Amino acid sequence: MAEQNDVLVKAYGPAQGEFLVLSELQLRYNENLPLRMRAYAALAEEKYGLRTYPVLVNILPPPSNVSICDRFESQFFDVQALQTYRVINLWEVEAAVVFEQSLFALLPFVPVLKNGGEASVVQQALYQLRQDPQFIELESLLAFFASFVLESEVVRQIMRWDMAVLRESPWYQEILREGERQGEQRGRQEGRQEGRQEGRQEEGRSLILKQLARRVGNLSPELALQIQSLDLEQIEALGEALLDFTSLTDLEAWLAASL
Repeated sequence: MAEQNDVLVKAYGPAQGEFLVLSELQLRYNENLPLRMRAYAALAEEKYGLRTYPVLVNILPPPSNVSICDRFESQFFDVQALQTYRVINLWEVEAAVVFEQSLFALLPFVPVLKNGGEASVVQQALYQLRQDPQFIELESLLAFFASFVLESEVVRQIMRWDMAVLRESPWYQEILREGERQGEQRGRQEGRQEGRQEGRQEEGRSLILKQLARRVGNLSPELALQIQSLDLEQIEALGEALLDFTSLTDLEAWLAASL
């Protein structure tokens, strides 16, 4: 599938035969997801010729006024469409289950699972991650989710590395946004708003430049200068768009359309 947060796996069941499991991983639920789940399931079935079992995995709970749907429904004239899908809300999953059933793929998400926000639980998840070299790259993801429930200094002490490593994660744009929300909830002083805004812009530009270099190669001074001139909203838009870039031409086209 095209998006990095989609996982498509071929499975087999005695009664079902071969089929596909399509997992859509979302930081937060949004109202466009039912249509997306319908489209992704249809595209997978058309491309691979197998029945598809779609699963939506929500990592963080949405605002209280947002209801999570488990289906797409529409009617246009006399034509009806229906696509149901399985919904898994990680905050409803007990952290203990991850350790009891050795669900290694869920270790980075332990801090946001039910009863998983304690420092000792995060330490246990980190210990298990470090037992297998193939999971070592997931440390930054564990730190990312730990930052939602623990203070940055506590996370740094648990991880025992400079928090600058966290900024290399492709999830860091979400850290910036969520950190702002968390900070407001904890009563940060209003007078620091302007400084935080400038800091977010600078951090965002730095991260985007690193991601672009990895995605499409070294940037010319002219392109780098254009990116440095982007405001925060444009930086966030570019952070989403660059996931589909394959060459410098894609970046140049995006800048031409956005500036």
